[in-house]
Amino acid sequence: MDESELEQRLEEIFDQGVVYHGFTDYMRDYEMIVHFTADPRTGIAPTYERYLFRMCVHATVDTTLAPESWAVSLDERLIDYESGVELDGYVWGVKWHMLYPGARVLTKTPRAAQWSAALGIDFHEVEIETNAHKLHLVFSDLVVAEVDPSYRPLTLDPPSWSDGKVPLE
Repeated sequence: MDESELEQRLEEIFDQGVVYHGFTDYMRDYEMIVHFTADPRTGIAPTYERYLFRMCVHATVDTTLAPESWAVSLDERLIDYESGVELDGYVWGVKWHMLYPGARVLTKTPRAAQWSAALGIDFHEVEIETNAHKLHLVFSDLVVAEVDPSYRPLTLDPPSWSDGKVPLE
């Protein structure tokens, strides 16, 4: 994926809702599930899209909330919408973050250049900021696909090795 196509895909998610982000269950790729909505008067049904950042070699997540906001958001009742909606503080229980101010491609970063040179394929670095988190990802490709609302990013399956011992390489 070239940089202009990457920028276009990231522009599409501006002001939408992130309902999940994290590494896939095989822990190589990083995924972000975005809930797309439109004004109900348009008749456009909401959708969920999976943004799969392939070959993700670097991922960091930082808070964008000020310490003062965190200080009033520690109450456990805030992780549930019903019990937290009337409280002061950040209501974690809404279970999504707004993609605002949004996402951008960071051009020609040393980290992406280093990985491109080391592996012989293109790498990109992006910054994705929501109203509560800021992500930095370094990856080689982005695949975007619509997913069914029943999609679950992670299921707890037993490891592929069944004897309880970690396989050695």
